[in-house]
Amino acid sequence: MKYSVIIPVYNRPDEVDELLGSLAAQTLQDMEVVVVEDGSSLPCHDVVRRYAAKLRLRYFTKENSGPGPTRNFAAEHSEGDFLIFLDSDCVLPPDFLEQVNRELTRKECDAWGGPDRAHESFTPVQKAISYSMTSFLTTGGIRGGKKQMDRKFYPRSFNMGIRQSLFRKLGGFSSMRFGEDIDLSIRIYQSGASCRLFPEAWVWHKRRTDFRKFFRQVHNSGIARINLMKRHPGSLKLVHLLPAVFTLGTTLCLLLCLVGLVLVALGLYVGFFGGNGCNMGLVVAYLGAALMLLSLLPLLLFSVVVFIDSAIRNGSARIGLLSVWASFIQLVGYGTGFLRAWWLRCVMGRNEELQAFKDNFYK
Repeated sequence: MKYSVIIPVYNRPDEVDELLGSLAAQTLQDMEVVVVEDGSSLPCHDVVRRYAAKLRLRYFTKENSGPGPTRNFAAEHSEGDFLIFLDSDCVLPPDFLEQVNRELTRKECDAWGGPDRAHESFTPVQKAISYSMTSFLTTGGIRGGKKQMDRKFYPRSFNMGIRQSLFRKLGGFSSMRFGEDIDLSIRIYQSGASCRLFPEAWVWHKRRTDFRKFFRQVHNSGIARINLMKRHPGSLKLVHLLPAVFTLGTTLCLLLCLVGLVLVALGLYVGFFGGNGCNMGLVVAYLGAALMLLSLLPLLLFSVVVFIDSAIRNGSARIGLLSVWASFIQLVGYGTGFLRAWWLRCVMGRNEELQAFKDNFYK
């Protein structure tokens, strides 16, 4: 058997149903599917049973330990030459496995990853979140887009493949609660193994379903980047600083806008009630208005570009507007997590790996 498809799951039977349905429809069926229930209170055993005659399925349950250890558990019970890790909120096009096989036949490698897209059935919020996570205007250029910000591609565990032998040699995923997939990708490169992007082996990825959950996810990702830097000195690249720079720039713009607003209010007060100082008051008000405009201009320009790009891509002005908000959440959420972890670990000297929203990891 060539491929073992590994799916960790926690309380998401409906998603597993869709994913297994898309696996059963694959044009290439040289695979087994290993589903591991990570301490779910809402198990998917009935869903798995429905696909038992359509797929070579193996189903396990275990106590909750997080996605990394759960994937390791599944790998220990897998028989394929290659392991393919998928998140339960993914759905595959019919030729997904065929595209993977085609790439490996064209040029062998030890590990790979693929990009993600939004399906037509996704909600407008899901499409906006997908845009913010895949667009080159945010940080999508390091996640498998056609344009790459980084010369190396680091697979993410929602769509990741690796030789079984290499996975065992590297010890699988680490105990990191967040960023464990990037940690493994870094160790793949450090081992000298070959790793690359399979651009046509993409998946539909639902990601988070609302903006609050999305903020939690990206904030954790920002924290994980500093944890990864501590584990792997030299792994931090200039591109990883961009969300933090955006966050600081946005904060500065808003502070300047607030100063401008105060100047406008003060100038109008002096202009109308200051007697002889009315002309000076109006000048101060004009200067305050100019400061407000100039400080908001970069944010407005970014918003307009995101809106136009997303609206054209998705064919919807509504999704374009939602994408503006999603892009700010993505960049600021990641940026604040990054800055928070940098302050605590690099400035204050805390040694332990940080995490946030750990009690809501799957929510």
